[in-house]
Amino acid sequence: MSLDVVLSRISEIRSQIDALQTGTVTATTSTDSTAASTAASSAFADALATENGGGTGTTAGSLATALGTAAAGTTTPATSVDAGQGTVATGSGATGADVVADAKKYLGVPYVFGGTTTAGMDCSGLVQTVFKDLGVTMPRVVPDQAKMGVEVGSLKDAQPGDLIVPKGEGHIVIYVGDGKVLHAPHPGKDVRIVDNWYSDADIATIRRIVPSAQDAAARTTAGTGATGSGTDLQTAALMALVQSGGAA
Repeated sequence: MSLDVVLSRISEIRSQIDALQTGTVTATTSTDSTAASTAASSAFADALATENGGGTGTTAGSLATALGTAAAGTTTPATSVDAGQGTVATGSGATGADVVADAKKYLGVPYVFGGTTTAGMDCSGLVQTVFKDLGVTMPRVVPDQAKMGVEVGSLKDAQPGDLIVPKGEGHIVIYVGDGKVLHAPHPGKDVRIVDNWYSDADIATIRRIVPSAQDAAARTTAGTGATGSGTDLQTAALMALVQSGGAA
């Protein structure tokens, strides 16, 4: 068996995996996507076994398992543009940094109870409007907004874009970082940024509706690493085949 034949077969399998990773192969559910990834890894192992004259099955089987795990790890998670309970809305692509940037557009807008426009808005109206600008659907009133997203343990863990709701759920503010919050205070005041006056003892809940900028960056890095690892596995497979004497 020549090295050219092995390279050709690996190239074919690599094309299938690249298609999965870039989304050119449609998977209607995560189960379908995982099955497609497993099929690709099995085909890869079969090619190795075939080109190795049947082989012992040990090398091919191990590679199939490793490659299947890596391919499954690149499956895109389900996304949503609607805020939900116990989940972070990722469908819009917005991050906590975007929440802060958009909220700043409304600095100076007067407080108007029930308002949701630049003519006037209240605290929950501001929150709903900001997320609407970013393509994320949020409920209208504080008690409902306080149930959305995932809970952040304490102020020390808060990231820009998180929502802080005090006990009693009579108000809601947007954390902007560095110990400051942005909110629509009360009649006679306008939307402004002030020092956060709440302590953990005052807070009913802190909610993360969309990924923090930090979380989004980590996920992007992990995704890049997963793509690279797929190629590394293929290279390792070729090296294992050559070293085993299967390629001449």
